[in-house]
Amino acid sequence: MPSALRNPMTLAVALIALLILIGSTVAIVPETKQGVIVRFGDPKKIINRYLPNEDFGKTGAGVIFRWPFVDQIVWIDKRVLSVEMERQQVLSTDQLRLQVDAFARYRIVDPLRMYIAAGSEERVSDALRPILGSALRNELGKRPFAALLSPERGQVMENIEAGLNRVARQYGAQIVDVRIKRTDLPDGTPLESAFNRMRTARSQEALTIRAQGAKQAQIIRAEADANAARIYAESFGKDAVFYDFYRAMQSYRYTFAADREGQTNMVLTPDNEFLRQFRGNR
Repeated sequence: MPSALRNPMTLAVALIALLILIGSTVAIVPETKQGVIVRFGDPKKIINRYLPNEDFGKTGAGVIFRWPFVDQIVWIDKRVLSVEMERQQVLSTDQLRLQVDAFARYRIVDPLRMYIAAGSEERVSDALRPILGSALRNELGKRPFAALLSPERGQVMENIEAGLNRVARQYGAQIVDVRIKRTDLPDGTPLESAFNRMRTARSQEALTIRAQGAKQAQIIRAEADANAARIYAESFGKDAVFYDFYRAMQSYRYTFAADREGQTNMVLTPDNEFLRQFRGNR
C-alpha cells in the first residue's frame, strides 16, 4: 500500500479535493429554474429554458456537466414573478386625487437577454416598478373615477399591460397580468366631497326613476280603465240584463264585505231597489 494512503490526513484532503471537483463538474437543474452558463463572464449556453406549454417532468431539468472552476451557472426562475408598485397618487379627469395600489406579474422568457440587460431578477423588478407607476398614471389620468368601477376597467388594465410589456421585452421578460389592488380617495375633505357628489347623483337618478315609474303607472292605469269601460259598454250593448246583474253583484260584493271584526250589519226594507236581484225577475 502506498505510504500516502496510510496517512489519514492525506486521505481526507484527497477526498475533499475529489468532492470539490465533483461539485464543480456536476450540477442539478431544478424543474423551476433555468440557467445561463457563464465562462469568464461570457454567456455560453442556456439550460432548461422556459418553453410555453411544456409538460412538467419533460423539460431539461436533471443532472448536467460543466467545466470545473471555469463555468458558472446563473439561475433564473421559470415561474411567474411579481412586482409590487408603491402607492401612487393619480389625478382623474373629474379632478379626483386617487391613491392607487397595483401589481404586475411577469415571467422571464429570454434568460440570455435578461442576464445581459439586467443580470438578476431583482434588477428586472426594479426596472419595471417605475414603468408600471408611470403607465398607471398616464392611463388613469385619461378617465374619470367612475371608469374604475365599470367594465371599462378591463380595457384600462389591458392598455397598461401592453405598455409595460414593451419595456419588459427589453429585459427578456413577458408581462402575464396587471391588476389594481385598491383605489382610494384621500382621507378628509376630498373624500367627503366625493361621497356627497355621489349621493347627490344617486338621489337625482332615483328621483328620475321614480318619476318615470309613476308616469308609466298612470299610463297603464288609464289604458286599463279605458279597456274596462270599453268592455262594460260592449257587454251592456250585447245583453243589458246580464250587465245589470253583473254590476249588482259587484256592488253587493263591496257593500256586504265584512269589517275588521268580520261582521257586517245593514238594515234595508225587503222592497228596497238595491236588493232587487234577490227578488228575481218579478
